[in-house]
Amino acid sequence: MKMLGAETSAAADQPVLVEQRGPILWLTINREAVRNALNDQVLATLAEAIRGAGNNSALRAIVITGAGDRVFSAGGDLKAGGSTFEFDFSQPSTTFADMLRAANQTNLPLVARVNGHCLAGGMGLLSACDMAIATEGALFGLPEVKIGMFPMQVAVALRRILPPRVFAEMCFSGESISARDAQQFGLLNYVVPAAELDARLDRLLKRITANSPTAIRRGKYALRATQDMSYDQSLAYMETQLSTLSLTQDAREGIASFNEKRQPNWSGR
Repeated sequence: MKMLGAETSAAADQPVLVEQRGPILWLTINREAVRNALNDQVLATLAEAIRGAGNNSALRAIVITGAGDRVFSAGGDLKAGGSTFEFDFSQPSTTFADMLRAANQTNLPLVARVNGHCLAGGMGLLSACDMAIATEGALFGLPEVKIGMFPMQVAVALRRILPPRVFAEMCFSGESISARDAQQFGLLNYVVPAAELDARLDRLLKRITANSPTAIRRGKYALRATQDMSYDQSLAYMETQLSTLSLTQDAREGIASFNEKRQPNWSGR
């Protein structure tokens, strides 16, 4: 039997806490002392956990958050001697881009629990999620230009969410915006007092997990597949997806439960 102290110490040494809470996988960046900064180990762990979650049929959603109550993530680890911008040019991809790819390719809903300020690479992590809830005191910004860099990889996901002129101002000025402004610009679903963050998150997760896992999984797959298609191509693809979805056990169960006026019993198949 492990002693509680040993378990606590082991958890403290983990850059990302990976925990399954019922049907939800929680990923917590566990570097509060350095404002939950992102390094290669954090990014690789996040990517691996997100990919692995897709193979676990018991999981229904993924929550990403930061340790503590001040910062979601301040972005890349810039401490002296750090390797954030020391790329291995023999490799065709970076750890940050691979994390974004893993988030984009998963068929599970990703929810960002933004427990504090979200800056630089943290904005990329936020943008990779499907939904986001933030505390009202959180700030959001892209300060990379202030240190002679630019949010190159972050831009891929973020520019698809923010209005173009808002995105341009954030990139070129390096100034932050408030949580309320971030919500107005479409970056957040909900903004709540810090004390209400988990209650609001729990309500959202319960609404998600009450629905068909098959419909959500196949629906997210189809949305990703049609993202860059033309209008006609998207319609043609969605026609076939709708027909296929109607053959699933969950679709049959959903229609049966509606007609029988009862709660559905989803099989996830």
